[in-house]
Amino acid sequence: MQVRGKKNLVIEKSLAGPIGLFIKFSTLQEYGVDKVFFLENDNVDSSQKNIIFLARGEKASQAIAVADQIKRLQKNRSNEHEFSVIWVPRRTLVCNKILEEAGVLGDVSVEALSLYFIPLEQDVLSLALEDSFGDLLLRKDPTSIFLAAQGLMQIQQKYGLFPRIIGKGDHARRLMDLLFRMRSEASADEATDVSRSQLGMIPSASIESLIIIDRDVDLSTPLLTQLTYEGLIDELFGIQYNQADINTSIVGPVPGSQQNTTPDAQQSRKRKIQLDSSDKLYAQLRDTNFATGSRLLNKFAKRLQSDYESRHVAKSTSELRDFVNKLPAYQSEQQSLKIQVGLAQDIEKQTLHSDIFSRVLEVQQNLVAGADPSSQHDAIEELISRDAPLLTVLRLLCLESCVSGGLRQKDLDNFKRQILHAYGYQHLLTLSALEKMQLLQSRTGNAFLGTAAATPSAAGTNYAAIRRPLRLILDEVNEQEPDDIAYVYSMYAPLSIRLVQCVLQKPYLSSLAPPPNPSSAAHGWSGFEDVLKNVKGDTFTKAQKADSASSEQAVKARHMLTGHQQGAGNKKKTVMVMFVGGVTYTEIAALRFVAKQEEERRRILICTTDVLNGNQMVGAAVEKGDFGKG
Repeated sequence: MQVRGKKNLVIEKSLAGPIGLFIKFSTLQEYGVDKVFFLENDNVDSSQKNIIFLARGEKASQAIAVADQIKRLQKNRSNEHEFSVIWVPRRTLVCNKILEEAGVLGDVSVEALSLYFIPLEQDVLSLALEDSFGDLLLRKDPTSIFLAAQGLMQIQQKYGLFPRIIGKGDHARRLMDLLFRMRSEASADEATDVSRSQLGMIPSASIESLIIIDRDVDLSTPLLTQLTYEGLIDELFGIQYNQADINTSIVGPVPGSQQNTTPDAQQSRKRKIQLDSSDKLYAQLRDTNFATGSRLLNKFAKRLQSDYESRHVAKSTSELRDFVNKLPAYQSEQQSLKIQVGLAQDIEKQTLHSDIFSRVLEVQQNLVAGADPSSQHDAIEELISRDAPLLTVLRLLCLESCVSGGLRQKDLDNFKRQILHAYGYQHLLTLSALEKMQLLQSRTGNAFLGTAAATPSAAGTNYAAIRRPLRLILDEVNEQEPDDIAYVYSMYAPLSIRLVQCVLQKPYLSSLAPPPNPSSAAHGWSGFEDVLKNVKGDTFTKAQKADSASSEQAVKARHMLTGHQQGAGNKKKTVMVMFVGGVTYTEIAALRFVAKQEEERRRILICTTDVLNGNQMVGAAVEKGDFGKG
C-alpha cells in the first residue's frame, strides 16, 4: 500500500509499543505522517485528506472502532478523506463483515501487515499478544496459538523445517498439530505451483529443534516474585517493550531539559527509560540476582572513575586526543550509571526495607519448598488485614493452590470471605474467573460451579512428585557466581526451564538427581518420561522429514551449501524455545544462563506470545468494576 502526500496515522495502543521498537516517529514524519492518534481515544481530526488506521485484525472491538471513526469523519464535509486500513497481522472475515455492515467497506483501501514475531533482543522474539494468557486460560480463545503457528511457519519457510519438535502441555500439542497442518497445506500449494520453491519444506540445516513449553504446565513460576534485576524492575515499575516509565525523582530529568526541582513536580513527572542491551551496564545487570547488583554497580563506577582519571596521566597530544574521542562514551556511561543507581536504590527501598515484601517472599519460598500450606495462612490473613494489594494476596493464594493441588475447602471459603469483605463484593467475579483458569481451586473440585472431585488433568502439575527428581529446590545457591538456574529465585529453579534442561542438559540434571541416567545423545524427553507424567499436559517428540526423494536431494544440497557458508569453525545450530501463554523476565534470565553453558554446542533463541509477570497473570481475572457504584 502506498499513500502519497501528508497523512494522519491512527494506531491501536497495543501496537504502538511493538512498532516503536523498529520505527521511530521521526522516520514516520519523513514518509509524510503529520499526526499520530490512538484508536482508543477516538480523537482523530480532519486536518489531512489521507487517514491510515493500523489495528489488530483479530479483535472485533477494534474493527467497530475503526468503522465508527470513519463514519464520523465522513459526516464532516469540510474535507474529502481517503481512508486506508491496515490489519495486523492478517485481514479477517469478521473485520470485513463489520466494515461492510457499517457501510464503509467500499470507501476504504484494506491491506494486511504480516507482523508476527518482533525482536525484543537478539535472543528474544515476541508476538506481543498482551492478552494471550487470559485468552487461553480464561476466555478459551486459541487465537494466540494460531498466530504463533503462523509466525513459526514464516521461520520454517525461510530457514527450513524444524528437524524435531519437542513439547510439553496441551496448548503446545495444539501448536504442533497446527504447524503440521500448515505444512501440509503449504506442500499442497507448492505441488500445484511449480514456480514456488520447495526449499522451505525440507529440514533446516541451521536449526536443531523447536521446544514448545505451555505456560499451563508451570503456573507457579510467574506467581513468584522475580528476584533478578530486570525482573524486579518489571514487578515494581512495569516494562513495556524494553521501556519503563520512571519518576524523575528516582532517575533524574532528561539531560538538557528544564528542571523543576520541587519534590511534587519531580514526583508527578515521569521519564521513559530504555532498558535493553544498547545500555552496556544494564546488559550486565539485568540477568543477575538483585542481591549482587550493588557489587556490580560499585565495580562499574570504579572502572568509570579510573577511565576519567586517565586524562591526568596522558603525556602526549595523541593520548589526550584519544581521551577526548572517548569522552562522549564516558558521559553516556555516567548517565547510565546514574539511572541504574537511582533504580537500584528505589528497588532496595521497596524490597529490603519493606516489611510486607519480606513477609510475602518468606511465604512464597516456604510454599515452593513444600512446607505445610496451613502454616502460612496466618501470614496471608495478616496481609489482608494490613490492606496489602489485592494482587499480592491473590498471587499467594494461587501459588498455594498450584503447588499444593488446591486449598482445603474450609480454608478456601474462609479466604474468599475475607477478600470480599476487605476488597469488595465485585471480586466474586474475580474469584470465579481464577477458578475457571484453574489458578485457585479446592482439593475436592470447583466450589463455584459445584463440580465433583477434580480430575487428574484439572489437578495440574504435581509439584510434590517432581520437586526432588528435578531438583526444583536447592538449599545452597551461589548468587555471586551462579552454577545453577536456581540463582534467579535464590533457591527455586523454574520448572519451565528445568523442562528445557531435560532436553538439552540431560547429564547435568542426572548428576543433580539420579536415578534417571539418560545419554547426552538421547533425543527429546528420553530418560525423564516417568517424571513428566506428574507434569500437566501432553508430552510429545516428533521429527520432521523431507516430503519426497527429490526433497532429500535438496536437503543434501542445502547442508553442503550451509556447511560452506558457515565454515568449519562455526557449525553451531539454533534451538528455538517457544513459550505459549507468556514467559517472565526471570525465566528469560535462567534460559540465558543455560545458553551460556551451551554456547560451545548450540545457540538458544527464545520465542513467546508475550512477556508477563504474576500481576498480569492474576490481573487477567480481576474484576475492574465496582458493585458499590452506579
